[in-house]
Amino acid sequence: MGRLEGKVALVTGAASGVGREDVILMAREGARVVMTDLNVEAGSALAREIGEQAFFMRHDVASEADWRAVMAASAERFGRLDVVVNNAGILESASIEEATLDHWQRIQRVNGDSCFLGCKYGVLALKEHGGSIINMASVSSWLPVDGYAAYSASKAAVGAVTRAAALHCRKRGYAVRVNSVHPDGIYTPMMQASAPGVDPKYMLFDPAKNRGGRACLPDQIANVVLFLASDESRFVSGAEIKVDNAVLGMGL
Repeated sequence: MGRLEGKVALVTGAASGVGREDVILMAREGARVVMTDLNVEAGSALAREIGEQAFFMRHDVASEADWRAVMAASAERFGRLDVVVNNAGILESASIEEATLDHWQRIQRVNGDSCFLGCKYGVLALKEHGGSIINMASVSSWLPVDGYAAYSASKAAVGAVTRAAALHCRKRGYAVRVNSVHPDGIYTPMMQASAPGVDPKYMLFDPAKNRGGRACLPDQIANVVLFLASDESRFVSGAEIKVDNAVLGMGL
């Protein structure tokens, strides 16, 4: 039996990167998966590849109306939800001097507002029977990264919403766990776009060949998400799971 046998999971930003690996791994472990993204072509293709265990919906994660529609469709298709993975996000660089208000608000909307909405509607969907909400944050929640002021602030907000939601569920007696995952670099299309033309051998950590590498592979994060989605982590809530290979201790 798979580690998620009988469970239904919702993964945002599911068409590529970590979200795609989450979906593949969860389906392999027995879950039925609701996949959402703005990339309809890639998301639909992955849903067809997985088969009846998955279905795809276009979803603007910063739209409350879209969240309501996704939750309604998930209940209609699979009857329930057990896991919500708030994975969708964007990465855009700008120093505090260069950043515009529009840049700041766009980052907060996609990365911060989406997590608030995902937690709000996730708790409403899970509180009767319990489950797990997993929010994708970043090592930049704590570690200043020059050139990414708005992004760092948005991921700090993800951590704060996670802690608040976890405490809310504990105090009200809901068997809903809420945790955040804080990776360093992940070698995804989003990261590749931020460093165009850079050979992955210079970005990926290798203990023998590239100790200065910052990036891991998406499946390495997906395995942490799987643990938090499974009953193996049933006493873990309000935690900030660092998946940064000790970068926070080293500084930049």
